[in-house]
Amino acid sequence: MDDRLSKVFAALGDPIRRDIVARLATEDATVGELAAPYDVSMQAVSKHLKVLQEAGLVTRSRDAQRRPVHLEAEVFDLMTKWIERYRREAEQRYRRLDAVLAAMQDDETAEARPEEGTAS
Repeated sequence: MDDRLSKVFAALGDPIRRDIVARLATEDATVGELAAPYDVSMQAVSKHLKVLQEAGLVTRSRDAQRRPVHLEAEVFDLMTKWIERYRREAEQRYRRLDAVLAAMQDDETAEARPEEGTAS
């Protein structure tokens, strides 16, 4: 699983690939359609797609003469589970830290109050 996640995160490390994934989230597209907004060659976009495909983020199919690229959404479930696990752990650490800080503040407040029966 970690190896697959490494490939996914590495693939998403490039801004063009992240943009391609974002665009494919709305609809499938051909290599030409995906290449249109970039100032790079079709070959460069094909290489980006190959990286995304090897990471399992996209697949290519044949639709008559058209070869659309399709986003594989289940990979995002894998990423979400991994991220969620560490988010929960971080949240638990923050809750423990909040409890320690609250206890310290309560101790400081108690020390700052004059003792009962003592004239000031």
